[in-house]
Amino acid sequence: MDAFILQILNGLDKGSAYALIALGLTLIFGTLGVVNFAHGALFMIGAFCAVTMQRILNLSSTVIDETQKDFLGNPLKVEVPYVESWFGEAAGAAIQDWSVPLSILLVIPVMLLVGWAMERGLIKHFYKRPHADQILVTFGLAIVIGEIIKAFFGANPIQTPMPSAFIGTVDLGAWMGFDPGSVAYPTWRLIYFFFSAIIIAAVFAFLQFTTFGMVVRAGMADRETVGMLGIDIDRRFTLMFGLAAAVAGLAGAMYTPILSPHYNIGMDFLVLSFVVVVVGGMGSLPGAVLAGFLLGILQSFASMNEVKALIPGIDQIIIYLVAIIILLTRPRGLMGRKGVMEE
Repeated sequence: MDAFILQILNGLDKGSAYALIALGLTLIFGTLGVVNFAHGALFMIGAFCAVTMQRILNLSSTVIDETQKDFLGNPLKVEVPYVESWFGEAAGAAIQDWSVPLSILLVIPVMLLVGWAMERGLIKHFYKRPHADQILVTFGLAIVIGEIIKAFFGANPIQTPMPSAFIGTVDLGAWMGFDPGSVAYPTWRLIYFFFSAIIIAAVFAFLQFTTFGMVVRAGMADRETVGMLGIDIDRRFTLMFGLAAAVAGLAGAMYTPILSPHYNIGMDFLVLSFVVVVVGGMGSLPGAVLAGFLLGILQSFASMNEVKALIPGIDQIIIYLVAIIILLTRPRGLMGRKGVMEE
């Protein structure tokens, strides 16, 4: 039972990242009808926003410290971070320690701007083009963004530590009535799961309970009719593209303590996320979230040593195997709508 619960938690952890990226992908496809192969690059940009925030908070100046002397008795020159100079040593150190959560303040405006620029500068010219053209141009854009990141940050993964308060594990076994220590799970992974749940709930609440969201949902169902009512649906869809970019960026930034960001991290998540979207059903937001968590859990169980001993390599193909089975039995995916990508 302990091993079962741990695998469920591992699956929810992986599924959180899949669901967030797939949610943004589905928002873009559902509103604009664009198959965006650059969405993984948005996840990567968010991750490197966290790296950038860490470097900004580590900027320092050289000062002379009279309390430290060299062997000749001369005061030493030391590097003092600006945040420590401005806010004091204790507060400055705390701000540096919380660089990943604080990167949210950078991620949101940056990703909204990137999403707006991507949609206005490139995507809008491909609305009425075939999906193959959209895939080619956005995939090319993803490669360009990856090379730009590589040029600025290098090719090696960059460690981005979590706040020290979240280092360690949470004893879930004691909470569940099992033996203490039987179900211990990394604290930050639990934080990421709850963070993802909050973002997903916020997106659904925004679409369900706000006037803006209701207009967007109406536009997703019948764009022409909404436009005939005098509503600038294109402007709202552009804002939704920015929102989808922000969701992907937030997912990437908060995932950096779990997986050190590198210039190819977007591609690693992109393919899996598209499988998630297809399994959930193209254009279905609930389907994307459901499929994300479902495939994350299945991948987690497939990675168990006992399972891999029976079926070697199953952890590498389980997601694609499940996708084939589901699409053979339900061609529209788990919750796909009739008419989406059926031409």
